[in-house]
This record gives sequence, structure tokens and C-alpha cells, in this order.
Amino acid sequence: MDLIITFLIGLVVGVVAKLVMPGKDPGGFIITALLGIAGAFIAKMIGQAAGWYAAGEPAGFIAAVGGAIVLLLLYRLLFRRGTDTRVKT
Repeated sequence: MDLIITFLIGLVVGVVAKLVMPGKDPGGFIITALLGIAGAFIAKMIGQAAGWYAAGEPAGFIAAVGGAIVLLLLYRLLFRRGTDTRVKT
């Protein structure tokens, strides 16, 4: 059940992260939602390792948004649209 709750929180978190960080994303809504889900899972793992959350307790909403924003930023840096990364000779 914790997995389902984390998944649903992650979907909402992806939307919130997109609203907090507007702009052109290399992916669409689906990628943003997946990054939100991954951000919620990462926030949960880091929070449990740091002792903020007990085992089986889902991550807090703000921590999940923070994780999703970090992942969205990394995703934007790695997969930019319209930039030419080839070396010109």
C-alpha cells in the first residue's frame, strides 16, 4: 500500500514541480510525472536513511517536491532541446 501512496503522491508532485519550474522541458507531461514519482521515491529513501521517516512511512510532500525539482533540473541539463553538443572543426 505504501508503494501506491508514494506513486500517487509522486504524480501530484510532478505536476507541482512543473509549476514551480516552468519552461521548456525536453519531455512532456509523462516525463514530468515520472520525475515526480522518482523524486518521491528518492525523498523517501533519503528521509529514511537520515531518520526523518520511519520504515513504511511515505515521504513528506515538500521533500518529494524538492526531490522532483532536483531531478527535473538534472533532466533539463542532460537532455536539452535545440542545443548542438557536437564539436565543430
